[in-house]
Amino acid sequence: MKRPLFFSLLCLLTFGAHAAEAEKPLRALLVTGGCCHNYRFQTEALTNAVSKFAKVEWTIVNEGGRGTQAEIALYGKPDWAAGYDVVVHNECFADTANPEYIRRITEAHKAGVPAVVIHCAMHTYRAAQIDDWREFLGVTSRRHDHQSRYTVKRVEAEHPILEGMPEQWVTPMDELYVIEKVWPGAQTLATAVSEVDGKAHPVVWTHQYGKARVFGTTFGHGDDTFRDPVFLTFVSRGLLWAAGRL
Repeated sequence: MKRPLFFSLLCLLTFGAHAAEAEKPLRALLVTGGCCHNYRFQTEALTNAVSKFAKVEWTIVNEGGRGTQAEIALYGKPDWAAGYDVVVHNECFADTANPEYIRRITEAHKAGVPAVVIHCAMHTYRAAQIDDWREFLGVTSRRHDHQSRYTVKRVEAEHPILEGMPEQWVTPMDELYVIEKVWPGAQTLATAVSEVDGKAHPVVWTHQYGKARVFGTTFGHGDDTFRDPVFLTFVSRGLLWAAGRL
């Protein structure tokens, strides 16, 4: 009888440990700012949406002005990502190209810090000659098609990130990013078709970058997208997936 009793106690302790970990608030860093978008509104919409799914302690860094070139002071610290369970990149600095600066960001993720990358993060550091940032993202994109209401096709319909997404979700007015390359380790979850050339491009994906999980979406240009419950739901679930909570 001792062995079954010991086993039962061990199971209870293990379950309790997992439950406690699930209840522990996530520590999330959101880096935002730069060109072309209403980052204050996007930050409020995103953090409010995620709060419906999990307890999160947010640190918000909105720096660099409204231009296309800046270096965020936070990234100058050797341990800039220490203590965070996930980092959300929603910055937009296409003309920043300093390779040492970029690698300070990507090396932290490669070592195991999970990430979420949204919309213009795909065009951030676009001018860089090195591919480190693009490899981290899981996709390479340098341009986008016009704004339209795009029909999204689920490629991996059973993936937990897409739970609740309609079979035919039509976006608010948003930009379709042209994806030149999908990097090894990336898995496309959903696509949309270009109205210019008829090609299907990934719009939602997951990626394994070194030791880190990365979730990405190219949507997120306008305020209406950040008001859309489908968008907010799959981004929130993507954040939980990246952090190992889904």
